[in-house]
Amino acid sequence: MTTALLIIDVQHALCTGKYQCFDIERVIDNINNLSAKARDAGIPVILIQHEEKGDLLQHGSEGWQLAQTLSTSKHDLRVRKTTHDSFYQTHLQALLQDQGADRLIICGLQTDYCVNATVRQALKLGYDVVLAADAHSTVDNGNLAAEDIIAEHNADLERLTGPVARIDVLPSAKIRV
Repeated sequence: MTTALLIIDVQHALCTGKYQCFDIERVIDNINNLSAKARDAGIPVILIQHEEKGDLLQHGSEGWQLAQTLSTSKHDLRVRKTTHDSFYQTHLQALLQDQGADRLIICGLQTDYCVNATVRQALKLGYDVVLAADAHSTVDNGNLAAEDIIAEHNADLERLTGPVARIDVLPSAKIRV
C-alpha cells in the first residue's frame, strides 16, 4: 500500500482565540510527530486549507494561514477547499492518484466537520483510512464538550467499513507510516 498523510485545516483561526480547538497544542505536537515520520519515510504530506469569502478563513487572511506551530516543508503538497469534504471540487483525488496512494492517514481540524466528512468520503472512494485518534480536535458545540465529540467520532468512525476499504482509529504513536 502507498500512503499519504492528510493534515486538514490546521489554520490560525482554529488554533487561537474564540475558535481555538480543544487541547490544540497537544494535537499539533501529535500532527508534527506524524508529519516528521511521514517525511522521513518519503510519504507525501498534504496540507489542506479551508476558505470562505468574508469569513475568518478568507483566502490569504491571517486566520486562513497555517498555524504557526505546525511544521511544514516546501515539499508538502497543498489543497484549498470550500466545503467540509476535502475531496469535493478540489484536486485532492487527482493528487492522490498521481502519488499512487491507496491508504490515507488523516488528522487535523475540526473533528465533527471537515475531518468527519473527509474520512467518510475517503472510505466511499475506496481508500483505507487511518484516523489519528489523538491528532484531531474541535470545539464544544453547546450540547457536547469537544473531548466528548472527539471520543464519539473516534468510536463511530472505527465501526465503519466499506466493501473494499476500512477505517482504523489509532493513537498517533502507534501509526505505521
